[in-house]
Amino acid sequence: MDVLIMVLQLLAGLSILVIVHEFGHFIAARAFGMRVDKFYLFFDAYGKKLFSFKHGDTEYGIGWLPLGGYVKISGMVDESMDKDQLAQEPQPHEFRSKPAWQRLIVMLGGIILNIILGYIIFSGKLAYFGETQMLNTYANNHYGIAVSEIGAKAGFQDGDKVLAINDKPIVYMKDFNSNQVIFSNNNSAKIIRDGQEQTVQLAPNMLELITESKREPLVTFAMKTEVDSVLPESAAEKAGLKKGDVIIAINDTSVNYYHKMSERIIGNRGNKIDMLVQRGTDTVAIAANVSDKGTLGFINKIEDQDQLTEKLHYGLGESFLLGFSRSGSALYGQIAGIKALVTGKINAMKSLTSPIGIAKIYGAEFDWFTFWTITGLLSFVLAIMNLLPIPALDGGHCVFLLVEMVRGKPLSDKALMRAQVVGFVIIMGLMVLAVSSDLFFK
Repeated sequence: MDVLIMVLQLLAGLSILVIVHEFGHFIAARAFGMRVDKFYLFFDAYGKKLFSFKHGDTEYGIGWLPLGGYVKISGMVDESMDKDQLAQEPQPHEFRSKPAWQRLIVMLGGIILNIILGYIIFSGKLAYFGETQMLNTYANNHYGIAVSEIGAKAGFQDGDKVLAINDKPIVYMKDFNSNQVIFSNNNSAKIIRDGQEQTVQLAPNMLELITESKREPLVTFAMKTEVDSVLPESAAEKAGLKKGDVIIAINDTSVNYYHKMSERIIGNRGNKIDMLVQRGTDTVAIAANVSDKGTLGFINKIEDQDQLTEKLHYGLGESFLLGFSRSGSALYGQIAGIKALVTGKINAMKSLTSPIGIAKIYGAEFDWFTFWTITGLLSFVLAIMNLLPIPALDGGHCVFLLVEMVRGKPLSDKALMRAQVVGFVIIMGLMVLAVSSDLFFK
């Protein structure tokens, strides 16, 4: 059932993105008087399709191969490789008969609509749901930050109270993963460490660290391990843990924070452990059997939980203004990520994602907030990926059209056909790498 939910969310999200993208090409082509022969969601490979109907000159349908979609514009060298049509004399309604600037707009239409869609989703999500942000002031007023493996590599330590990074105050926990931090080559943080305010230099390769660690957060808020409730029939109940107990050591190793306790528990999955517990004014020794999943079975207490987050609500106008900023950050992040990939700053096998990985990102539980968040981000991903100057992608077509505009005449149909084949091979190669990455490297 979990797999089915992931697959359905993937198909729904990608269907929205593909339809919008292809509609961008469609409306631009029609606006310039080009005939569109087909508009398909998914590919009707080998002439097989699930559904189709014809309206005017265009056949609309759903193919059986869910790897995207396409519009077939009359007289255009595309993935259909229709040599018969190109062998005939150009007709006024064909793509190849129109001025280069009109054809360029047609090729950019899908990218433009994907960017607009992403912006609308980001803005609409803010207007409808608002957002809940975890406050960094909670960490600063309590036990500081809990540092992940990449957070430690970045230069933070457990218990740090972070005031600012690159002179920008850190208000929310999300600010640790802002573009200003991830893509800067000269990060510094103003912190309180061991009671002393100081400035520390952070790692310059945050993007590489985050990519290789599956984009886990740099830090979260630290908290002590205090039992709030014990789950029935759990290892914690059998061991005698009680509400209010504070775990201070496991197997003679001090665990000052909850995340350190969790690491020790997970590292002893399926084994017996010895714990020291502070119970009131007494220190009690307790033995427990950790489950095979690496859990004891209790819920930890979060102090002053009402101070942990802040719910932010926005009006429609404010949402669209803020959505513009968020969209810009998302686009910048995608561009910077691709640049880092091309220049070798991040590992391709650990950063590429196929539909398998995207389905996992959507997850096995459905809720509208998560669905639209991922779909909005993917809309920007699709836009930037299609802008790459690879033959068979929109960006490749745009490059050929710019060359034509400079040299004053188009490339030959034969050259364009060969380029399509090369582009197709490149895309299939990237797909194989992405699938391999999801299956074997993540």
